[in-house]
Amino acid sequence: MTSLFTPETPLASPPLDERSLALRRLVVEALDGGGRGHIGSSMSLIEILRVLYDDVMRHRPTDPTWPDRDRFILSKGHGCLAQYALLADKGFFPAAELRRFCRSDSFLGGHPEAGKIPGVEASTGALGHGLPIGVGMALAARLRSKSHRVFVVMGDGETNEGSVWEAALSAGKHRLSNLVAMVDYNKLQSYGPTREVCDMEPFADKWRAFNFAVTEVDGHDVAALRTLLGCLPLEADRPTAIICHTVKGKGIPFAEGQADWHHKAKLPPADIAAMYDALGGR
Repeated sequence: MTSLFTPETPLASPPLDERSLALRRLVVEALDGGGRGHIGSSMSLIEILRVLYDDVMRHRPTDPTWPDRDRFILSKGHGCLAQYALLADKGFFPAAELRRFCRSDSFLGGHPEAGKIPGVEASTGALGHGLPIGVGMALAARLRSKSHRVFVVMGDGETNEGSVWEAALSAGKHRLSNLVAMVDYNKLQSYGPTREVCDMEPFADKWRAFNFAVTEVDGHDVAALRTLLGCLPLEADRPTAIICHTVKGKGIPFAEGQADWHHKAKLPPADIAAMYDALGGR
């Protein structure tokens, strides 16, 4: 099957609406407070996480350990600012905490930590661990006859890790239809284009070979994401893999598609101001 998306195809995403801009401003607020962070890696995630938290996942901010909640694992833990923005927006913790990001007295570190941050299911950042954890959670749900689902969001560079494919093999074998693997395919790793570091194409075919039901989507198209994620599982007896084609640094024109904006430290006020300006002001 020929994909409508290729690494060379520019995305024609709809313009960012006010909610997407507002969530990005929360990310910049955390960057301003902490003076550092993974900018490009967080901005490419916003619409994916927005639709999951707004429209798809069962969750209770006032009861983060509610047994019937859907489980969400941000395996690319360095993109945590996107998750922190959604958790604060939903009321898992006060939004004012974002300004203390990465400070010594804050529970919001540079990678998400379970047991410290309400709404975080797994400590991640050592890449390649999220899908194995998700497989275990999905199997546990089945064994306990529970109806909740498990969503795992990975980075494209992260799928260089062998542990991802060991977990995928297990998920396919056990036909875990309650498991959804989503890849933030922004085509850039920390130090260069994914296709140059370790080309994963044909990417969709790899997931199909591991017995996943596979589809691809513009990861910044909120309507398309809502429609797709409202139809899960894609097949009743298989896990789902969704390849989300995105732009690293989306919404910040001078950071879009730029590997050197993967992470920044000691951000000067001028850069913070420029990011706010790009997102419609503070």
